[in-house]
Amino acid sequence: MSHFPLLIAGLGNPGEEYARHRHNAGFMAVDAIAEEHGFGPWRRRFHGLVATGNIAGRKSLLLKPMTYMNESGRAVGEAMRYLKLPQEALLVIHDELDLAPGKIRVKTGGGDAGHNGLRSITATLGPSYRRLRIGIGHPGKAAVLVWALRDFSKADREWLEPLLEAIAKSALYFAKDDDSGFMNRVALLTRPPEPEEDPAMPQKKPEPKKDIDPDGV
Repeated sequence: MSHFPLLIAGLGNPGEEYARHRHNAGFMAVDAIAEEHGFGPWRRRFHGLVATGNIAGRKSLLLKPMTYMNESGRAVGEAMRYLKLPQEALLVIHDELDLAPGKIRVKTGGGDAGHNGLRSITATLGPSYRRLRIGIGHPGKAAVLVWALRDFSKADREWLEPLLEAIAKSALYFAKDDDSGFMNRVALLTRPPEPEEDPAMPQKKPEPKKDIDPDGV
């Protein structure tokens, strides 16, 4: 585990009118982490809102940039410079069009896939930071902006709330720099329950074993 503090930046747009948008999945995730791990109150700092606490014994900061999505790098960059953190200490949580709704992936580095928040952070810091991608699905190229800047649907909430809860409970693996452990834990927590047998339904009796004549007659 790194001896540096962990900085988790959730991406979104500030303002109540954006709060439930698909594009604000990152804000929602860090809010869930703050609640699960008993972080202190949100305070204005680094062009954003910051909450501090501990995850699995590691000092951690949660950051919600208040700069709007396309200038997320201003807030994240200022926090990283002030805290003198290497890129390995940064985790960015964001919505991802190229993943099916409810799917998540963790990756380090790579391209920005047209995400304005990532583009801003990469332009400020470089690309070698970790990302947690939360799938929101792709509506087709012509409808991307409208899709991202609309509230999650009622159907989405059926998977969104359990997923955010699982991400929050599993964040201790990020504090240990264990990305595969995080993914395994989230998969376990969001696994659909096994169907229960209905005691009123008649149970199929096993067929009796047939005697086998070794001589074949």
